[in-house]
Amino acid sequence: MRKIVMTEYVTLDGVMEEPGRWSGPFFNDETAKFKYDELFASDALLLGRVTYEGFAAAWPTMEGTGDFGERMNALPKYVVSTTLTDPSWNNTTVLGGDVPAEIAQLKQREGQDILLSGSAELTNSLIPTGLIDEYRLMVHPLVLGNGKRLFKEGIGNTTLQLVDTQPFSTGIVVLTYVPAGQEASPES
Repeated sequence: MRKIVMTEYVTLDGVMEEPGRWSGPFFNDETAKFKYDELFASDALLLGRVTYEGFAAAWPTMEGTGDFGERMNALPKYVVSTTLTDPSWNNTTVLGGDVPAEIAQLKQREGQDILLSGSAELTNSLIPTGLIDEYRLMVHPLVLGNGKRLFKEGIGNTTLQLVDTQPFSTGIVVLTYVPAGQEASPES
């Protein structure tokens, strides 16, 4: 069974909004390799509409991205939306019915990880369903003080188990969690 891997750039105070505005100074070859390996361990993207629209506006025309950009553009993309009707980015399927059931079906297919990036609203809606198998938080050594936080207030209790930490020379630490009681997969 495939797993849903939620991957997020976050600040120390939990802000995940617009990481392109604040994550750049912490990005280097080490973090690039991590993101590369993560993308190539996946064979599909799961996105909320807002994140999808940002990615769809950027990736198809971005120059100099090499095989990373080629993979981003080629991967199947599943976007959860009740308003998007005509997706422009190739290989996009809109999920808008019984989203948890549709995502559960995606997990049953053969393949690699399904990467859930950005998409705070989607992430928060999936947490109570138990469909997220792994939480990768790329914590940046920065406090913004305001902005959209990854986990919304009132989401409820969810206990996670830390299964890996990976520090980078720029001060970023990747914290990898699984739902409590689950075993980490060997490739985690």
